[in-house]
Amino acid sequence: MSRGEPLILEIKGNSLDDGPGIRTVVFFKGCPLDCSWCHNPESKRTSAEMSFDQEACVGCDACLDACGRGALSREDARFIDREKCDMCVECVEACPSGALSRVGRTMSVEEVAREIEKDLPFFRTSGGGATMSGGEPTMFMDFLSRLLARLEEGGVKTIVETCGHFEADEFEREVLPRVDAVYFDLKILDDVVHRRECGVSNARILENFERLHGECGRRGIELLPRVPLVPGVTATRANLEAIADFLRSCGASRVALLEYNPLWMEKSARLGRPSPRAGELAMNSWMPRSEIEACRHAMDGLEIV
Repeated sequence: MSRGEPLILEIKGNSLDDGPGIRTVVFFKGCPLDCSWCHNPESKRTSAEMSFDQEACVGCDACLDACGRGALSREDARFIDREKCDMCVECVEACPSGALSRVGRTMSVEEVAREIEKDLPFFRTSGGGATMSGGEPTMFMDFLSRLLARLEEGGVKTIVETCGHFEADEFEREVLPRVDAVYFDLKILDDVVHRRECGVSNARILENFERLHGECGRRGIELLPRVPLVPGVTATRANLEAIADFLRSCGASRVALLEYNPLWMEKSARLGRPSPRAGELAMNSWMPRSEIEACRHAMDGLEIV
């Protein structure tokens, strides 16, 4: 699964949503899944991309003058012809409003670690640390392992968030000894639906969770299953009850439910990949509190954290 050095999307400090305390989150670019509702669509591909925010554009056309490839045009509904674009980013440098941006940058393990360690005072006072997210950090197992080891040396507690689609032996060897917790996403239990909505079978994911549940228990490492709530896809009673049954069969007693965020559609459009779900009303709205409560009730017998 390792694919050399990753591109980093963002290193976001002062996060309160990705583990205990105040955390710094490292977003890796690239994912083996292709979820139809991905909240971070900019993290799907491993390569760098161009993003264009129409609302931020002031119409000065400085970018058009800077582009030597003729990849930008007001006549093009996408504005950027990504087949012509060679990612020279001269347009980004010319843009005064930040409407154009490069998505994904190369960073060394040491550069990432130094950026994280700027927040050490916050970690110490709040019980926080660093969270590896994405995309999917386990696509870059060697880089991830070296980064976790480097942070461990600096006394930084770490969490890895994963979609679960990784090579289990390599994960247990390279990652598990160096991490304090694993947050493991379970999206859809039915394999046919999982293939349709996420692009791959869930067989490896379920096998990995079951195996990891036992291994984390033996090592005293927290393993937290998480279910992203997506209207009409994951947030159905049948799917949630099936996931709850699976978790209980593994001996798990807790689960986290991740509330749906419709803002991903704007991100997808900025990348020139408007979602085919854009016309679905439920996908464009925050989930009502009543629906979230119904989802909680469907996980009967599990502690929701």
